[in-house]
Amino acid sequence: MSFLEKHKKLERNLSLLFVGSLVAVLIGGIVEIAPLFYVKNTIEKVEGMRPYTPLELAGRNIYIREGCYLCHSQMIRPFRDEVERYGHYSLAAESMYDHPFQWGSKRTGPDLARVGGRYSDEWHVQHLINPQSVVPESIMPPYSFLAATPLTTDNFGAHLKANRTVGVPYSDEMIENAVADMQAQANPDADTDGLEERYAKISIRDFDGNPTQLTEMDALVAYLQMLGTLVDLKAYQQEENLR
Repeated sequence: MSFLEKHKKLERNLSLLFVGSLVAVLIGGIVEIAPLFYVKNTIEKVEGMRPYTPLELAGRNIYIREGCYLCHSQMIRPFRDEVERYGHYSLAAESMYDHPFQWGSKRTGPDLARVGGRYSDEWHVQHLINPQSVVPESIMPPYSFLAATPLTTDNFGAHLKANRTVGVPYSDEMIENAVADMQAQANPDADTDGLEERYAKISIRDFDGNPTQLTEMDALVAYLQMLGTLVDLKAYQQEENLR
């Protein structure tokens, strides 16, 4: 019996085809997955990366809740047109504390991997309240309710603790001070010595323009303003120039 005849027999026998397909998938899965159990770390750590502050993490939760990832990716690919528009391509380590990551699958709006510091807090607030007022061609819906919605801080330490179970290195001190740190980051008059010791490269200020209340707008703007700001990319750029 020739090879083609054997193949025809396999194609015409549903049970045999199913078993053959299952075996092929199992072998391929083992070949791809098994080596990962013997690798201590599949992500090259880079200097500057830290866990999200409680306020940034709360902002990230709002970002996910409102479906921002459906229109905005957070992954700059290593192509010239993307690098020229958005900045240095994304590093794997920049997503190492993301559960889930926000790479996205489409771009109705621009990539946000390096949006931090590109615009003022006032710009972000106005953009979220009325997107067309700053980007006339935008089809983004308004999120003005964020400025009037108090940020929920109850038992936020438990959220940090849950993140620690999946590998985010939150210390007991960070978990214990989660609520206080969240409130202090949006209050420039607060005692922030402990906060700055726990989280490097942190921005401390009133983000939404309303110092009398901690809002969801504070949290979301704080999150957006730190995206892409933790890693010093100059070393990577110099290394690439030498190649």
